Amino acid sequence: MSAPIEPRVQTRSDLAWSIAVGGIGVVAFTAFLLFAWYYAATLFLVFAGILLGVALTAMTHLLQKVMGGPHALRLALVCVVLAGFLSGVVFLGGATIARQATVLSNTLKSQLVTVKTFLEQHGVDTSYLELGSVTATPASTTDTPAATAPAPSPGLPKGLPSAGALASGGGAIVSQTLKLLLGTVSAVGNFFIVLFLGLSFAAQPGVYRKGLLALAPKKHRHSVTTVVDRISDTLERWLIAQMITMAAVFLVTWIGLTIIGIDSSFILGIQAGLLAFIPTVGALIGGLIIVLASLASGWVAAFSAFILFLGVHALESYILTPIIQRQALDIPPATLFAFQILLGVVFGLWGLALALPLMAIVKVIITYLREDDEVREPEFKMA
Repeated sequence: MSAPIEPRVQTRSDLAWSIAVGGIGVVAFTAFLLFAWYYAATLFLVFAGILLGVALTAMTHLLQKVMGGPHALRLALVCVVLAGFLSGVVFLGGATIARQATVLSNTLKSQLVTVKTFLEQHGVDTSYLELGSVTATPASTTDTPAATAPAPSPGLPKGLPSAGALASGGGAIVSQTLKLLLGTVSAVGNFFIVLFLGLSFAAQPGVYRKGLLALAPKKHRHSVTTVVDRISDTLERWLIAQMITMAAVFLVTWIGLTIIGIDSSFILGIQAGLLAFIPTVGALIGGLIIVLASLASGWVAAFSAFILFLGVHALESYILTPIIQRQALDIPPATLFAFQILLGVVFGLWGLALALPLMAIVKVIITYLREDDEVREPEFKMA
């Protein structure tokens, strides 16, 4: 009678173990999702630093094809060249950038007010468009008795504000100043965090790779190594292609707007090149800014700028991306756009900007899991 009982006990033990492992897995995955949700900004900041490190490593590998030498020397040369280029742009065009940025800001504000007025004249409700206009509330002088008006403080000349008005105005000024300072410190701090992480990852990529692989179980370490190497190679090729695309968009936009005669052409070219990092959405935002800025120069200039935007978008979508990024990524545009909108709504600007590299990582992992053992590990065939 003991023989049939033993398989049942073993089966029940295996079932209980499976349920326990599944429950632990569900709890761990839920905890990971909650952690990612509450600390999404920090995780995106770290991921941006990793991307910078991958970009510096990719440029270092390209330099290796031209010259030899150790990795540290080539990385230092790349950093010196990039720092010199940025310093030259700021030194030679800093005044131009500041002046054109001010002109562009004023132009966009005036054009937005013009568009809002045009929509209101044609019966379109624009109450949801708050452009920061401050409406003064006129003070009533007829209904308020003279007795209720605050008497001026004795000993103060006429025309000076009271102590309460000074205190409230000073508090508003201090509050706005603190907000501006905190925002500036946060932006500068985030920049240096990304810069530090990128330089650290690029200085010793092998150390961080070994540390990441050491976290994987020994029996799955070969698969994790393959996935990590594929992700690194994919991101390197995509970042190099993206930098070439951004430079081309900047040059074409700058030269085209200069020929048309649009003010702030240099700063508009810079923003178009930077927004080219964000596929689809970045191009639409850049084109909208260019058209709005061109309206101040007349409808002919605006129409010419719109044609230029279509040409730049066609150059990016149908020439540069298929040729340069053909071997880097192959993601359907609708899938990418839907993923961008999802991350943009959930996580804001970080999710919108980093949607493509995140999707590239997911695509590499899914492609690897769908491959057969003989395809993903060719050494098994030789064995």
